[in-house]
Order: sequence, then C-alpha cells, then structure tokens
Amino acid sequence: MENCIFCKIIAHEIPSYCLYEDENVMAILDVAPTAYGHTLILPKKHYQNILECDMDTLCSLAKAIQIVGKALEKSYACGLNVLSNINEIAGQSVMHAHIHLIPVNQDGKKAHISFNELKDVPFDEIYQNIIKNL
Repeated sequence: MENCIFCKIIAHEIPSYCLYEDENVMAILDVAPTAYGHTLILPKKHYQNILECDMDTLCSLAKAIQIVGKALEKSYACGLNVLSNINEIAGQSVMHAHIHLIPVNQDGKKAHISFNELKDVPFDEIYQNIIKNL
C-alpha cells in the first residue's frame, strides 16, 4: 500500500528495530510502547487486518508470537498481552494487520483492557446469528 506506514517499514523506507523476520512477517519494537519490549508483528503482505490473512501468513504470525514472546518473557520476567484490534471501532489505528505483544511485569504496568459483563444474555439468539454466517 502506497501510504501505509507499516508497508514502508517492511520495505526499509522507514527505520525500525527489527527483532525477528522471516519470509512472511516482521516483528518490530513499537515506537509508541505501553511497556518496555512492546512489539508489533506485521505480515509483509498488506492485509487490512488479521481476518484477511492467508493461512501461511497466519502460521508465520503464530510462529513469531511464540519466538518473540519467549524472548520477551526471558528479557523482562513478564507475562504477555497478545492483542490485535480489528477495524477502527475496535481501536485499530493503522489499517495494516498487526499483532501487539505487550509485556506485563510485577510492577503492574500493563495494557488496560476492560470488559463489562452483560446481563440477561439471549444466548440462543446470539448463537443463531453467528452460526448462519459460518
């Protein structure tokens, strides 16, 4: 994509701290981190989000999560939040598929994700609505 910042990073038009790279993906330090070691894993081919990725790319993303995630665990004695926002309404700010690896350590620094539990959930209706689209 012509104006995609992640495509420019992948093409080495913009410098980055590349932690891992294979034929399908690149893992870089996030320039706006929420924790030390906050990493983005990017498919080299432009996809708007991870739901559009082909299986080879998804497998490469999963492999990179495991390789880089283990390195982050060792480097920072941490847990990890693994996150991918899909579409702007869900917080995706760059419309190129990417996965965040965000270290969470003992001092409580972590991404803040809040969930509000729904009451009186119509599970049968929800189930039917989703199953017809599978």
